[in-house]
Amino acid sequence: MGLILLAGVQKSNHLNVEELFRTDGGSVEIFRLSISAQRFQFLLRVLRFDDGSTRQQRKAIDKICHIREVFEKFVQNCKNNYTLSAFVTVDEKMESFRGKCSFRQYIPNKPNPYGIKIQALCDSKVFYTFNMEIYPGKQPNEGLVCDNSGLAVVQRLSEPIFNTGRNVITENWYTSVPLAEMLLQRGLTTVGTIRKNKKEIPPDFNVLRGRSVKSNMFGFRDNMVLVSHIPKKGKNVLLISTMHNDAKTDVETGKPDIILSYNDTKGGVDVVDRLCANYDCARATRRWSMVVFYAMLNVSTINSQVIYIANNSNSKSLRRHFIENLAMKLIEPHIRERQTQLNLPRSLRQRLSEILKIDEVTETAGRSRNGRCYKCGWQKNRKTKYTCHKCKKYLCLEHVVPSCSNCLTGDEE
Repeated sequence: MGLILLAGVQKSNHLNVEELFRTDGGSVEIFRLSISAQRFQFLLRVLRFDDGSTRQQRKAIDKICHIREVFEKFVQNCKNNYTLSAFVTVDEKMESFRGKCSFRQYIPNKPNPYGIKIQALCDSKVFYTFNMEIYPGKQPNEGLVCDNSGLAVVQRLSEPIFNTGRNVITENWYTSVPLAEMLLQRGLTTVGTIRKNKKEIPPDFNVLRGRSVKSNMFGFRDNMVLVSHIPKKGKNVLLISTMHNDAKTDVETGKPDIILSYNDTKGGVDVVDRLCANYDCARATRRWSMVVFYAMLNVSTINSQVIYIANNSNSKSLRRHFIENLAMKLIEPHIRERQTQLNLPRSLRQRLSEILKIDEVTETAGRSRNGRCYKCGWQKNRKTKYTCHKCKKYLCLEHVVPSCSNCLTGDEE
């Protein structure tokens, strides 16, 4: 996981594995120092998230059984380790994927129009992803019944914050009057754009004739406000709010407070999408479960930095540096163990010692007194106890160049 995150930071996530593990200095050195290319490919190829022996039975009732258990554990950890601010956003994320998948979606206005849709609830201020669920489409007839309507999705995502007085920001696919009423009953307010074809909207709010640009129309009912705003000629924006109860507007812009509040807090999930795209760690794959796995890694780097900053208020670490440090901390235990393996090339172990800042005495401790002369090669298999005083490679007497003590120490006058 550390190497995958590091590839994302270095914008190398789509490089071929052979390019990542080049030895001519054209790639990031830590890859070949940490693991072999064959091992890296093998781990990615065999990585699974469920029990393959029971998958067919579970697949008959659940389309996303391949990764459901791991995904739900990850989401539960996200819920347990952070307390949200007063404003949260519910929206959809698209994880790019064009392979074979029965619930692959097409949303033309997204940066990645084809892919796996993930519904998410995020903090609108610090962009912490609190809750997520994968959109599975229509489940098998005898399978898990899942209501994919906007009201049901928002209800499931916001259930952990019921009766906390927070405000939920939604876009027009989710927003409806029944949703606003349901959230009010559960101690939450909402602000969101609403489609003009909803039956609860009075016809007058959809009439544009005779209305000037930047004009507003308000409608009130118990604990709910409907506003119609004309931002430019021929365009009508409708919003409902249970957080506001008046018709206040901004003097300079002419926009109602409801719209200003919506604009300030609507971008929670969109910002998370943009942050994930900046240092995307997703590698090319034909398995949709790996796409979800890479999505979890991307979200985990954002969430972990939010938690770190919350616990270390003086920290000014950039996201790039934070991910690099996180990746190196994940890699370090493995390269410490690898540095002690005597069957690795000496040059590789010496470079690992420099990275880990291990003394040369520690690096050579416990190795055999005799070694094979590196000049003679494997054919002669000539063992010797003599080594070069600089590179510490073994040399037989045939290839040793005599030097006096002054030349050896560099003290010759």
